[in-house]
Amino acid sequence: MVQRVSTVAFEGIEARAVDVQVQVAPGLPAFYLVGLPDKAVSEARERVRSALIASGLALPARRITVNLAPADLPKEGSHYDLPIALGLMAAIGAIPADALAGFTVLGELGLDGSIAPVAGVLPAAIGANSRDEGLICPAACGSEAAWASPDIQIIAANSLIQIANHFKGTQLLSRPQPKVHEAPASLLDLRDIKGQESAKRALEIAAAGGHHLLMIGAPGAGKSMLAARLPSILPPLSPSELLEVSMIASVAGEIRDGALTARRPFRAPHHSASMAALTGGGLRAKPGEISLAHQGVLFLDELPEFEARVLDSLRAPMENGEVAVSRANHRVTYPARFMLVGAMNPCRCGHAYDPGFACKRGRLERCTADYQSRISGPLMDRIDLRIEVPAVTAADLILPPPSEGSAEVAARVAAARDVQRQRYAAAGLPQVRTNAEAPAAVLEKIARPDTAGAALLRDAAETMQLSARGYHRVLRVARTLADLDGADTIGRLHLAEALSYRALAEDLRRAA
Repeated sequence: MVQRVSTVAFEGIEARAVDVQVQVAPGLPAFYLVGLPDKAVSEARERVRSALIASGLALPARRITVNLAPADLPKEGSHYDLPIALGLMAAIGAIPADALAGFTVLGELGLDGSIAPVAGVLPAAIGANSRDEGLICPAACGSEAAWASPDIQIIAANSLIQIANHFKGTQLLSRPQPKVHEAPASLLDLRDIKGQESAKRALEIAAAGGHHLLMIGAPGAGKSMLAARLPSILPPLSPSELLEVSMIASVAGEIRDGALTARRPFRAPHHSASMAALTGGGLRAKPGEISLAHQGVLFLDELPEFEARVLDSLRAPMENGEVAVSRANHRVTYPARFMLVGAMNPCRCGHAYDPGFACKRGRLERCTADYQSRISGPLMDRIDLRIEVPAVTAADLILPPPSEGSAEVAARVAAARDVQRQRYAAAGLPQVRTNAEAPAAVLEKIARPDTAGAALLRDAAETMQLSARGYHRVLRVARTLADLDGADTIGRLHLAEALSYRALAEDLRRAA
């Protein structure tokens, strides 16, 4: 007789159903595990054997065969331990043979029979709920699984003995409740930054419309301080966004104690990060930094110090909001709708914009062009806002803190985002949440400038030699500026300000 247990294999953030088939047959004592397992799955035999012995059970002196179907799908990870062990327990009569029917099972076993947390419980729970199945998982992941649905049956246990007692009726395990991490009071506030009013304005525009931002300035001007305070003005995640972000974090093993967080991600990888670290990949095609920053911020400090090929790998995800990780044996797609915030010095010396500065490396123009040319033109064309961040003077530092802080700016950002969400929902585009995501096809309807603004945009497009992408990105920024002002129509002032953020980019491109 073959005992069957349901579990999952992960392809990106999708959980594919896997059938664990356990057969205990006459023959020489042996334990075979087939179905294209990787090293971690193959080692499950010893963990299962030791966990059963620690739980007071012994493997029968018979031929044991475990098949993971479909056999042509690679099986990776340690979460197959628990379904294999429970399948064996059902096969030898330690638990009722039909107890596991209607359940998806995943969990890692310790040698003492304990059940350790694993990655991917939330996608597994969502997949099980779609198949009208319950879930058996580690106790540490129970709160995470409870987010899948209020109706899904969840058995979250600390050990094999608890599961056996639950099915026997001697120890009933209660259903875990979903948990949210209480966001600690942030000590970072825009009120901490003195001066830099134009940079704060650009930060507000970027947050309101989800636009990419590049800050160029001398060392110590406050670029990193500004970027670190960007999360303090972003609205919390909506329920649908929370689920998207948490599924990626679950697959990556980033969820702690089974509790989700409503704060938007803020990822700041070092400039030595590889392409696989940024876009995703590796042996198991894990999500990279751009996917972990989904619906949040990806901050790249010292932007020109990243490898050119690594930076250029961001170009496609910045356009379509997803990244495809292709390997010889499979292809995985992860969401990657992020806000790119970059910071850089104007040159290797860092003081090219300082009045009267003489570069020791030769002609200042050449030093600046060589450094800024590390960022390719196509990547620069995808950045909506480029601003110069001047050095703060001593006169600015002795001034009292500004009266407006993150709370006031966050209120305006939240109001602008509400307007955008309602606009795109009314247009039949509920998946579009910000102006930066708006398709070019709808810009003529939602971002039509008035007569004076149209004339300005036409003249500027010819003078600045805007590409088609640049033209549409100017319209998106202008639409965000109008939303912040509460205006239905894009005016000349909105377009003039949007073009001013583009003008610096064109100057940089020509200099490079």
